[in-house]
Amino acid sequence: MVVDVTVTPLEGQVTGTHLLIELADARTRQRISRESEMLSRLDGSRLMIRQLGHEIKNPLGGLRGAAQLLDRELHDGSLKEYTTVIINEADRLRALVDSMLGPSRPPQKDSVNIHELCEHVFHLLRSEAASGILIERDYDPSLPSAQFDRNEIIQALLNVARNALQAVEPNTGRVTLRTRVLTNINIGTVRHRLVANIQVEDNGHGVPPELQRSVFYPLVTSRSTGTGLGLAVAQDLVTRHRGIVEFESRPGHTIFSLLLPLEGAE
Repeated sequence: MVVDVTVTPLEGQVTGTHLLIELADARTRQRISRESEMLSRLDGSRLMIRQLGHEIKNPLGGLRGAAQLLDRELHDGSLKEYTTVIINEADRLRALVDSMLGPSRPPQKDSVNIHELCEHVFHLLRSEAASGILIERDYDPSLPSAQFDRNEIIQALLNVARNALQAVEPNTGRVTLRTRVLTNINIGTVRHRLVANIQVEDNGHGVPPELQRSVFYPLVTSRSTGTGLGLAVAQDLVTRHRGIVEFESRPGHTIFSLLLPLEGAE
C-alpha cells in the first residue's frame, strides 16, 4: 500500500510536546493521476497517428494503381507474380493503417446488455482456444443495461481477450471473463456514479516490465508475430465511451479491466 504521511508537532500543557502522525491511502490519487496522464498521452498519440496515416495512405494508393496498370501491360505470367505481391502488400499496409486510425464515425449507441456482449466474446474465445485452455465466466447479475456501441465494445473486449488467449500455455492456460459494478469511480478527473468493470484475467507470462508504460501505444508488442495494434485499438474504442482500459500484471496473474461509465443505465 502507498500512503501519504503527515506529521504535525503539537504542544499540550498536560501532555507536553508530541507528534500527530496521519496516514492517508494514496492509491486512489495515484490512479487518477496515472489515468489522466495516460489519456493525455493517448490524445497526442491519436493525433500523430492520424496525421501519419493520411501521409502513408496517399502514396500507397499511387503505388497500388501503378502496379495494377503494370499488371495489365505484362504478358509474361511469371512477371505478374511480382505485381500481385506489390498489390497485396499495398492492401495489407492500407488495412494496417486503417486499423491504426480507428473508426471515423461517432459511436452508434443503443441500450446494450453487457453480458450479451461478453457471451458473444466468450463463444468466440472457446472456438479459438487451443486444446486444454480453460475459458471461464464470472458475471455480476446486478449489472444494468446501458448505452454503448455494441460493435465497438465487442471489438475492444475481443482484442483484450485474444491477447490473454495468446499469453497462456496450452493445457494449463486459463482465461476468465468477469463483470462487476463499481460505484462513485473516477476515470481520469471525471467522477461517475456507476461504472461497468469488465475484466479479462489470465495466468500467462504477464506484460514485460519494460512495456508496461507503453503497452497501449500502437506497434508496441512483445510477440514476434504481433502487430501491436490490439490493445491500442481497444483503448481507443473504450475512451470513445468516456472509459479507460487499465491493467495489473505479474507472471502468472494478469488482469485487464475495461472501465465503462453506465450512461442511461436501466
